[in-house]
Amino acid sequence: MEKEKFYITTAIPYASRIPHIGNTYEAVLTDAIARYKKMRGFDVYMCTGTDEHGLKVEQVAAEAGMTPKEHSDMISGKIREIWDMMGVEYDYFIRTTDEDHEERVSKIFNKLYENGSIYKKDYEGWYCTPCESFFTDSQIVEKDGVQVCPDCGAPLTREKEAAYFFKLSEYGPKLIEYFETHPDFIVPESRKNEMINNFLKPGLQDLCVTRSTFTWGVKVPFDPKHVVYVWIDALSNYITALGYDPLGEHGDNFKKYWPADLHVIGKDIVRFHTIYWPAILMALDVPLPKQVLGHPWLLFGSDKMSKSKGNVIYADELVDFFGRDAIRYYLLSEMSFYNDSSITYDLLIDKINNDLANILGNLVSRSVAMINKYFGGTLDNRGETTAEDDDLFAVRNEAVAKYAELMDSYHVADAIDAVFTLLKRSNKYIDETAPWALAKDETKKERLKAVLYNLCESVRTAAVMLKPVFPETCDRVFAMLGTTNTDWESIAVFNEDAIYTVGKSEPLFARIDKEAKLAEVNAFYEAKKVKPVVYADVEPEITIEDFMKVDLRAAKVLECEKVAKSDKLLRFTLDLGYTQKQVLSGIAKYYKPEDLIGKTVMVVANLKPAKLRGQLSEGMIISADVARKEGEEEIVKLLVIDGDVVPGSRFR
Repeated sequence: MEKEKFYITTAIPYASRIPHIGNTYEAVLTDAIARYKKMRGFDVYMCTGTDEHGLKVEQVAAEAGMTPKEHSDMISGKIREIWDMMGVEYDYFIRTTDEDHEERVSKIFNKLYENGSIYKKDYEGWYCTPCESFFTDSQIVEKDGVQVCPDCGAPLTREKEAAYFFKLSEYGPKLIEYFETHPDFIVPESRKNEMINNFLKPGLQDLCVTRSTFTWGVKVPFDPKHVVYVWIDALSNYITALGYDPLGEHGDNFKKYWPADLHVIGKDIVRFHTIYWPAILMALDVPLPKQVLGHPWLLFGSDKMSKSKGNVIYADELVDFFGRDAIRYYLLSEMSFYNDSSITYDLLIDKINNDLANILGNLVSRSVAMINKYFGGTLDNRGETTAEDDDLFAVRNEAVAKYAELMDSYHVADAIDAVFTLLKRSNKYIDETAPWALAKDETKKERLKAVLYNLCESVRTAAVMLKPVFPETCDRVFAMLGTTNTDWESIAVFNEDAIYTVGKSEPLFARIDKEAKLAEVNAFYEAKKVKPVVYADVEPEITIEDFMKVDLRAAKVLECEKVAKSDKLLRFTLDLGYTQKQVLSGIAKYYKPEDLIGKTVMVVANLKPAKLRGQLSEGMIISADVARKEGEEEIVKLLVIDGDVVPGSRFR
């Protein structure tokens, strides 16, 4: 029988910068849903990628001394590395700079223009570069006398240009009707209410879909001074990735997988995906996606992650500290379906220690260790069950049913919680049945076998359900249990006739010393800080007359040697042309005497002689106390004169 298809996508992150852990959450969430659907027997196709055109990329690339394409290649490559590092298994990674995508976007624009959905007019408004959006006077916010973006808070610029517009205003009633007839089109429901009340009911304005103030993008085919804007360029990736063709010559994947079953996006871009995107699809006469999930944000403490606040955490840093599966678990178990959630290193360590080391890891290692100890590693049958086991069976069956219901509605954190309810109950079951006590009575061997068998079944059931969360850890659990029954069908009912031949008991997650780990984390971020530069103290102002009193002369080094019993001093014999002088200088730490012989240096020739270490110094050689970052060692550099400067020449 042919599998039911399931097409799922992430939003494609913008290639101006590397995504932080909050952005990375979306890819991990989408991957977990896709893995679950595969486990349930669906023909899953997952698409992700990068949005690489636009003014912001053009600007950031110029600042870095790169072409937009070079910068896009770099960021897109790093995003792909992050997705791979986080175990995200995608079927297609689209880039909006892909030649195939650009060709299809041109055709899409042509079709919309030819069917009257796009028109050209002069436009003036407030433009936000980070959001790539125009705003009217009534939409903008003023802060400290500056007009700022109502979405991201960035300063706006007033721009006027001829542009092409999509007739978005015509689709308000159609979208309201669609939302009413498809009540689950947007989830959570609060996002749908926001779209209706904040945008659709007040009335939609036509949407600017080209720009002419930058060049990095897909050119309008019949008017190449204009660049196709993000709304058509980036949003179209969901269909161009499948081979959509405006002329009807669609690729096999488009015929098979469209409409999308689920777009997974952040709550901040719900408007674009549930108003702009459906309207464009309606204009193209293409079926709308079945559902859009607008997930909440992952905050650092109570704040949105921001470079300016210095609270940005990146996935690779977290994985280096705690491992991939621990981070996947935290993201998927901690992020609410409805509300923003928080990440801090304190919370992360507590979660790993409590859930992964104590509840899961302890249960698995104790169960396997007892099977090895009491039965030589093999349970050949279920043993003797009693009414004492009934509650564990009930909790297990309820967990499976509840998990499926919650995963089907994308309440991933709640589904994980249902699994951990089973794991907690299993740990309690150990305390209730006391296997160590049963082992002391030979007549209760079959009862002991049943207890350990039931624990194996509970652990195996939990591991099957947790496979979409952290597949590598679950594979380790299966290996420790010695089982190959790892598919969804295997947990439909309690398996009563399996044979468990377990492996060595090993900890799945080591308990973290919180104080030591936080110290390690703090040291890492301290080392990353840009330290202030330390400069020598600034002396009071002097007059030109004061300066002219200092007789600065060129002097050739005739001899140089270390001063006996001194680690710092070098003794110089200097030729000033009209005389020779002996000068002592405290630079022995930075120079070898033999390297300085023959050099021409600058010396204060009229400094009053003084005795250092019992030896006469008749001047001072000029050196630089090099400005350095805080915490770095002091560096002194001798001022060496290049070129043909005759000894005795004066500097003014």
